[in-house]
Amino acid sequence: MNILPLSGCDLHYADTGGDGLPVVLTHGAGADHVMFDAQRDHLRALGHRVVTWDLRGHGRSRPAGGPFTAERALADLDALIGHLKLHRPVLAGQSLGGNLSQTLVRRHPTRHRGLIVIGSAWNAGPLSRGDRLLLRAATPVLSLVPAARLPAMMADASATTESARADARRAFSRLSKREFLEVWRATLDLLDPDPGYRTPVPLCLIRGEHDRTGNIATAMPRWAAAEGVTEVVVPGAGHIANQDAPGPVNAAIDAFLATLPASEEEPA
Repeated sequence: MNILPLSGCDLHYADTGGDGLPVVLTHGAGADHVMFDAQRDHLRALGHRVVTWDLRGHGRSRPAGGPFTAERALADLDALIGHLKLHRPVLAGQSLGGNLSQTLVRRHPTRHRGLIVIGSAWNAGPLSRGDRLLLRAATPVLSLVPAARLPAMMADASATTESARADARRAFSRLSKREFLEVWRATLDLLDPDPGYRTPVPLCLIRGEHDRTGNIATAMPRWAAAEGVTEVVVPGAGHIANQDAPGPVNAAIDAFLATLPASEEEPA
């Protein structure tokens, strides 16, 4: 992997290079770039330029150089895109990676040509009273879980296949309980309800049939309806659908990328 030093952290990333459509894959909370191995290999074989990276405090991007915050993660993602001189990349993210990608597209729509969200909350979506209560209770509940049990508990809740669970346990075990709770709180900071907002670039929504994380199972269908897109529900998959069922997820990504204009001209 390559290294980009940023604000006290050596950010590790991999870039397949080439002149193909750039796709930046951002992993979820507690995970790392490995979760997108199947997507990276598949998209590279199709001629796309694929960038994967480890968020600060995750994977090889350790130590984090300070507390993990949503704003710092957003700045890192934006800096990585600038460093690689990517022209209007497609942003793709799972869970927290999807939240970060949504926010960056919302802030800088003309810099990106598409958004792929896998198993992520709808940042701009309305939050019911029940949703708000669930969100407020999540951090205190997680703080009660013994540190030694947290990686296995989160892995079991995230995946339906043993291979995906094993990789999730591996990745989660690299973060301390304090670090994981920091990341969890940062995820909640990215939720910013705005009923009138619509994604200004082409949008692809993917979730696992058995994803029970937060309100994703109920909110993503509403999001798809509001945006006028068809969500892709992956049979048998959980929260990390791209690892539980890489084939169907790769096919959904292929179909979406095929709809994007071939021209790299800036929008009018």
